[in-house]
Amino acid sequence: MRHFTFSFIFTAIALALVGAWGFHLGGMPTALTAMTLAAVLAAMEVSLSFDNAVVNAGVLKTMNHFWRIMFLTVGILVAVFGMRLLFPIMIVSVAAEMSMGDVVRMALEQPDAYAARLTAHHAEVSAFGGMFLLLVFLNYFFDDEKETHWFHWLESRLGGLGRINAIGVLVALLALMVSLRGVGEAQRLAVLLAGIWGILTYLLVDCLAALLEQDEDSNNGQVVRRAGLGAFMYLEVLDASFSFDGVIGAFAITKDIVIIMSGLGIGAMFVRSITIYLVEKGTLDEYVFLEHGAHYAIGALALIMLASMKWHIPELFTGLIGIALIVLSVWSSIRYSKTQAAN
Repeated sequence: MRHFTFSFIFTAIALALVGAWGFHLGGMPTALTAMTLAAVLAAMEVSLSFDNAVVNAGVLKTMNHFWRIMFLTVGILVAVFGMRLLFPIMIVSVAAEMSMGDVVRMALEQPDAYAARLTAHHAEVSAFGGMFLLLVFLNYFFDDEKETHWFHWLESRLGGLGRINAIGVLVALLALMVSLRGVGEAQRLAVLLAGIWGILTYLLVDCLAALLEQDEDSNNGQVVRRAGLGAFMYLEVLDASFSFDGVIGAFAITKDIVIIMSGLGIGAMFVRSITIYLVEKGTLDEYVFLEHGAHYAIGALALIMLASMKWHIPELFTGLIGIALIVLSVWSSIRYSKTQAAN
């Protein structure tokens, strides 16, 4: 329970603030409605991002205590206030050529207009996030040194393709070209550029992590800190990619930016607590296919984000796919452990 103490405290404070905001707008009924919607958004965020927590745990278990604390403190500030509040405002500000102050006033006073401005750029946001997440998925399985396979027939062949340089980037670019057929001609250049920036961001973070990678034969503290910085930046960009679709999808539940930020912020806090729990309990070592399931869920989310540029795909469907893959991977891991014990 200690892993979730701060998350529960954060939840209580956030719900109290949302309740006060709702009471200010329309008295006790509005306050209760606002708190309920925030709770629904928090649950949605956790269900959509549980696979994110598993992948985060795979990275975080290689980091020291200092960077784990940074992930829970500085990281949560970036996740809640950066990605759930400032980033959507920046999108509207740039697209509408408005100052950020004017956008904030529009979000508070004209939430329908703000939501319309933001969702108008759903395709570009999906292209960026979809490309980054697709590369996370592809580069996990395009690894010829990977020995543990969940679906052996498929993953052993994907691993063999890892011997081809830049195969992940090639597949991602092909997926981006195909997905462009789902957007209008007027949007295609913007979507193409957003997708390319998603690929470039992944490559830049990957290059930075490689440059800062800890030398296993070195005990130099400066080297260790740099390696932690590279992994920390990777986790933040990964979280950002997961949050894009959730932020835009939240407008289907409510147009109130205060409720959205609070609800998604609560969810983001619990996802971080789950990540720390998985690391400290050694869950990834106990359930050998859990990380596989999380990466399959990431691949599914990436494809859903690309498909959503043409078709509306309910967030419930996205969340259920992720949960189903995680549950299946846990079940397979338990069966695998029993078989190994019997042998």
